[in-house]
Amino acid sequence: MPRTQIILQPPLLLRPRALGISSFGFSPQPPPKAAALLMPLHHRRRPPLQLPRAASSVRLTISDDELASRGFAVRRTAEGIDVAALNEVFARVGFPRRQEDRLRRALEHSRVVWLSASPEGERPVAFARAAGDGVFNAVVWDVVVEPSCQGLGLGRAVMERLVDDLRNDGVNNIVLYAEPRVVGFYKLLDFAMDPDGIRGMAYYHRKTTTASPTPSSSSLLL
Repeated sequence: MPRTQIILQPPLLLRPRALGISSFGFSPQPPPKAAALLMPLHHRRRPPLQLPRAASSVRLTISDDELASRGFAVRRTAEGIDVAALNEVFARVGFPRRQEDRLRRALEHSRVVWLSASPEGERPVAFARAAGDGVFNAVVWDVVVEPSCQGLGLGRAVMERLVDDLRNDGVNNIVLYAEPRVVGFYKLLDFAMDPDGIRGMAYYHRKTTTASPTPSSSSLLL
């Protein structure tokens, strides 16, 4: 499996927060002063490769059977998920609540892995998703763990399965944003700091206080 790299970057339109191990999401407010963008080490050196399915499997630290013995069911699609309950988890870990119809649309366009507290359960206790082109590139978002279930390895469990699913799809360029204090967690998942100092950037507007803009002022933060 190709290695990945982390790129420290200036403030983005992201407000990453740590939820036991990590979580990520969009916010209309500027994020903390430091975040990290994690991306494959081969990104600048050669185009992504289409690997055979068998070659892209990720070793799971907790098997599905072990999770089941502990009362957690692995779900690999968004089918059946209680979106309102997911929004509640977002809120409990510090994310802004999402409009449910927009959140459902996001899930329809994402690779999703989540854990429920029972095989028939619809309430997520751990969740991660990735969006991309389905061929070369994917960005991981919204990695969250229910506060009462943090510290059990569930965040790693959903991340390992999400990366495994993406790799099995042939996607090699997998990136995510992280606070510096959770970088170590992602290093355990074969993400690594970029040695070339590539910078991640995000587009966002900043409100202006002047009635009429001048050539030296703009609503776009460059």
